Amino acid sequence: MSVLVALKLVPFSIPLIGPIPSIVPATKKRIVKDYDQLPEELVARIKLEYPFGFEESLVSYRDARGDKVSALPFDTEDVYFLIRMTKYEAQRIVEEDDDYNEDGNLRKDFAAEQEAEVAGEDEQAEFASLESDED
Repeated sequence: MSVLVALKLVPFSIPLIGPIPSIVPATKKRIVKDYDQLPEELVARIKLEYPFGFEESLVSYRDARGDKVSALPFDTEDVYFLIRMTKYEAQRIVEEDDDYNEDGNLRKDFAAEQEAEVAGEDEQAEFASLESDED
């Protein structure tokens, strides 16, 4: 006895319009937030991640009400952020921020300063862990 099975192919749609962000693990916390509500430390990390501005990296999606929203994806070790901003806001943020030059690129001195701070924090954390191992 043979059984004939008919498969119906259903089109698969992706809710994002634009580049698809990296796959976010289910265990990672997801936060949607406005740029102006972010702490300064996070803003500095975002600037380092996007040294040429935000406009070209925006993704679009539909929110729970079905409205089209654009946001900047930013991934940390513990949290996946979608930072809400329009194309206009992305341009305005960079134009008004002294950390970006007139061409819309992150100033090299700001980037070097931030990277030195991160390296110093990493070194302090490593030193603290070595001290606790000695106890």
